Amino acid sequence: MAGWDLVVVGGGSAGLVGAQAAARLGARVALVEAEKTGGECLYTGCVPSKAFIAAARDGLGFDAAMARVAAAVVAIAPHDSPGALEAEGVRVLHGHAVLDPSGGVRVDGRPLPSRSVLLATGAAPALPSLTGLDPDEALTSETVWSLSVLPERLAVVGGGPVGCELAQAFARLGAEVTVVASAPRLLPREDPEASAVVRAALEADGIRVITGDGAMAVARVGADRVLLTGHGARVPYTHLLAATGKVPRTGGIGLPEAGVRLDGAGRVVTDASLRTTNPRVWAAGDVTARSRHTHTAGVHAAIAAANAVLGTRRKAASIGEPRVTFTAPEVAAVGRSAAPGTGRTVTVPHTRVDRAVADADPGGFTRIVLDRGGRITGGTIVGPRAGETLGELSLAVNARLKATDLAAAVHAYPTHSDGLWLAAIQARLTALDAPAPRIAARVLLALRRAAARPR
Repeated sequence: MAGWDLVVVGGGSAGLVGAQAAARLGARVALVEAEKTGGECLYTGCVPSKAFIAAARDGLGFDAAMARVAAAVVAIAPHDSPGALEAEGVRVLHGHAVLDPSGGVRVDGRPLPSRSVLLATGAAPALPSLTGLDPDEALTSETVWSLSVLPERLAVVGGGPVGCELAQAFARLGAEVTVVASAPRLLPREDPEASAVVRAALEADGIRVITGDGAMAVARVGADRVLLTGHGARVPYTHLLAATGKVPRTGGIGLPEAGVRLDGAGRVVTDASLRTTNPRVWAAGDVTARSRHTHTAGVHAAIAAANAVLGTRRKAASIGEPRVTFTAPEVAAVGRSAAPGTGRTVTVPHTRVDRAVADADPGGFTRIVLDRGGRITGGTIVGPRAGETLGELSLAVNARLKATDLAAAVHAYPTHSDGLWLAAIQARLTALDAPAPRIAARVLLALRRAAARPR
């Protein structure tokens, strides 16, 4: 008999949740981590970046901002520590895990017998291929936290969420910042109007934004280092931050030998139940193509772990991931965008949201996407604390609620979530303006009037 019901490889968000979920089901679980449990999100991702952004927003200096980053990590680390995992019934082993051809695991060469394996090794920041760039010279979302001084001139390569967030924070701390993005606009996955609002916000903070023009090379011009773009733009810099996506951590862990197939981008291929091409191995988180965010990684890991230890075949939801870009203003989105013939959108500008007006910050908007039956299938919110309002929109999308359901729920006033409520009300009123409801209402009104006449 195998010694463990499940061996989890990787101690980041997916690994932590998957291991704890399996342990709570009564399984014998071991988690293998080569470095520190907590992973990217705790040490180099979500936690430090949000602390840094908050410090920049609050007007702190660079040293104080980095101190806040360190304090946030220290405060949260105990929640993800080996001791916390052991208390949940998870055995934590430190070392390098490799799958053997049978689908089992070896840790630093020692066999670790197990019935099943959950791969949760995550992803690492990608480096752009720039002529003349020394890879050790480029900062990434992992290494930027080692800075001891504020960059004088920061060139950010990439206009996605990480690039936009860190560019704005560094600019607010006093750096001269330029963002260079090959995509035609910032945040290319998001609503074009949201992208335009974020670009205007970055430029208002003094950031030079170059879009539709990819970084091609770096060179030295006298004492200066210069980033060169395909269209001939020249960006002098003292520091360069690469924010060009991630690559899965799949190398050196024996996946091909164990029969675990990878896709063209090097990510682990899974079926809908998160099982790999090796029937004893499951995978979740950034190492797969199914997740780009911490919260989705955790949900998928819990599903994969339960399937692995119980033999169930629960599927990972295919709905679009809720996501937030933590710029000022925030951009929060979930689910589908409207496509021709599939539904419609309803938009409420935040000049109609009294809380936004009272806070003198009415520049955003709330937009919901509806299918032909009036169900909410997605949406975008741009404004302060948009990520907090997104929870309600995510629930509506997942529960397949209609705009009428959202409009019927009483919302506290005045709050930023009023934008979502007003959008639902607007959708309902528009539906009532259709011919059939108008005719029905007129007939009922006529009948009521007739019944009220004196006889």
